[in-house]
Amino acid sequence: MAPREPDDEPSGIHCRLDELLAERGMTLTQLSEAVGVSIVNLSVLKNDRAKAIRFSTLVAICDALQCSPGDVLVRS
Repeated sequence: MAPREPDDEPSGIHCRLDELLAERGMTLTQLSEAVGVSIVNLSVLKNDRAKAIRFSTLVAICDALQCSPGDVLVRS
């Protein structure tokens, strides 16, 4: 078995996009259209596989979901 790379380690940050979208009755496709970010990139973020997020993307997500960054990203 190969040793795990540092990039494979959990970040300790959880993205709450699933919960926020469900609360607002919005789909990932609708969010993608609203923020101008591909569904694939939002899916990576939603599934806690993202290594980073641009502040401009986070702001756009927060504007579309009418929330704050702390609602989207939480310490796990």
